[in-house]
Amino acid sequence: MSTKESNTCSGGEPVTIVGPACCGAPAPAPKASSCCGPVDLVSIDLAPPPAPYPDGAYWIKGSIKTASGEIPRVGTSLVFRDTLGSWKARWGINRMNYRILPGLYGVGDPDAGAPVFVTANYKMTFDRLRKELTGMDAWILVLDTKGINVWCAAGKGTFGTAELVRRITVSGLSRVVTHRTVILPQLGAPGVSAHEVRKLSGFNVVYGPVRARDIKAFLRAGMKATKEMRTVEFGFADRLCLTPIELVGIVKPLAAMAAALLVVRLTGLMHITFSDLYPFIGAILIGAVVAPALLPWIPGRAFAFKGWLTGFIWTVAILYLKGTSFQVRGLLDALALLLLLPAISAYLALNFTGASTYTSLSGVKREMRFAVPAIVVSAAAGIGAWLAAFIV
Repeated sequence: MSTKESNTCSGGEPVTIVGPACCGAPAPAPKASSCCGPVDLVSIDLAPPPAPYPDGAYWIKGSIKTASGEIPRVGTSLVFRDTLGSWKARWGINRMNYRILPGLYGVGDPDAGAPVFVTANYKMTFDRLRKELTGMDAWILVLDTKGINVWCAAGKGTFGTAELVRRITVSGLSRVVTHRTVILPQLGAPGVSAHEVRKLSGFNVVYGPVRARDIKAFLRAGMKATKEMRTVEFGFADRLCLTPIELVGIVKPLAAMAAALLVVRLTGLMHITFSDLYPFIGAILIGAVVAPALLPWIPGRAFAFKGWLTGFIWTVAILYLKGTSFQVRGLLDALALLLLLPAISAYLALNFTGASTYTSLSGVKREMRFAVPAIVVSAAAGIGAWLAAFIV
């Protein structure tokens, strides 16, 4: 989500967004061409609207009669089930099903002149928006982004021109409101071509602020965003809240490694204790949690290098403790840890490029070209030295 093609993460300063970015893509200013390629102006799929919500949709609080039929009215107060759902999604529990039906919704008692906000059908995104619309009368147009948030969906193309035009048409929005303006989240701009939306639907696109909490101030200012509204503050807490999903991704490999070590131990092929896992668990936590959390303050620009450096420091600490908690079997074992542990941390830190606001698509591709082979070679050499340490 960088303002330039190459952006650094030194100093932890907020990133000023000239035009929004998407999942590692550069951040072009909103303009009349889609960053996801040309839109097929003819074959936009106009499927029938979705079926009514089941009774389990607890956030639906009645309906609103319009010229286009009855529109669901949603509440703006989040309850424990919303908080629990968000927590589960953070930990990857039923993550890809944490979505709502796309379509048009109302907040408060909106009329034909009420503003229309566009968002994704990832429920956490939808919840954040409706919460900030408390006390307002507004419409929410939810696009079918396959349960992906706005930023990533814009990069994937599901929060895009064709889906926006399709949803405007299917919902009968032109019969619900008398104005012809939809307000999009700024981070959705890379997937949307404003002039094509206007040509196909007759609606003008206005890009709102980065944060939903600035919406009311944005409207009071005549739908003009200040510099602060265009600034992404990817602070310590923001980075830390994204680390659970990074940990979830390595649970299965870690369990497989523990099972393999248990088999080796039970068969007597090697003398392995469970304390041998501690350095590896530490390397995983370094790469998946510590490096992302401390990202701006770790030297270097490449995420893999940041992970490798912190992993190397951890490994040196492990070797320093060899006379106490951990048993290092000579030079081969020490070499194995130096080759393997930083590689693990580097790989996990590299994965965080998909969640960070500091990356660009070209930068991520460039880093992967040199980082992935280096990680593989280092890890393979480390495993070889580690096995040799047990044989010798």
